[in-house]
Order: sequence, then structure tokens, then C-alpha cells
Amino acid sequence: MSIKLYVGNLPQQMTEEQLRTLFAEAGNVASAKIITDRQTGLPRGFAFVEMDTKLEGQKAISMFNGKNIEGRTLAVNEARPQQKKGFGGRGGGGRGGGRGGGYR
Repeated sequence: MSIKLYVGNLPQQMTEEQLRTLFAEAGNVASAKIITDRQTGLPRGFAFVEMDTKLEGQKAISMFNGKNIEGRTLAVNEARPQQKKGFGGRGGGGRGGGRGGGYR
């Protein structure tokens, strides 16, 4: 069973291929995706790496969490499931915009 890892504080110039090569030191990498800004296309400084097995994922966490890469200290941990966004993207919905406001 595979495991998805969150990798934060990436160097801006790191490529997905470099990320894949780095994590391959811990085991088989199923996928590596650096997240980019939708408008500019520039990296947002974090990525998701999927390892083939939970054991390989745990090894990657222990190997790379806190590791200094090009002057940046990586943050590596198991990714949390993506939360579904409600209508409007603020979770509160309605006229109050989730701020407890609205009409009085």
C-alpha cells in the first residue's frame, strides 16, 4: 500500500526530477509533484511525493525531515487527506461569509 508525503520548504529551483531522485534514496517513488501557482506557474515551495510502501514512506520521513537542501530545511511528513471545500470556499457560506455577520 502506497503512502503520500507532504514535502515543505523546498528550494525554488528544485525540479520534480531532482525531487524524485532525492526520495528514491529511501525507496521506490510512485510519483513526485511540485505544486505551482495557478496564475504565475511558479513553484509554491511544497510538493507531494508518493512512495510505493508505507515502510518506504516512513524511511523517507526519517531521512529527509529536517534535512538541509540548498540552504532550506525540508519538512517531510505524511500528507493529510485533502478537505472538500464548501460552496464559496470559506466554509461559512451564506451572506455572512463565515464571519458570523449577516443582516441584523
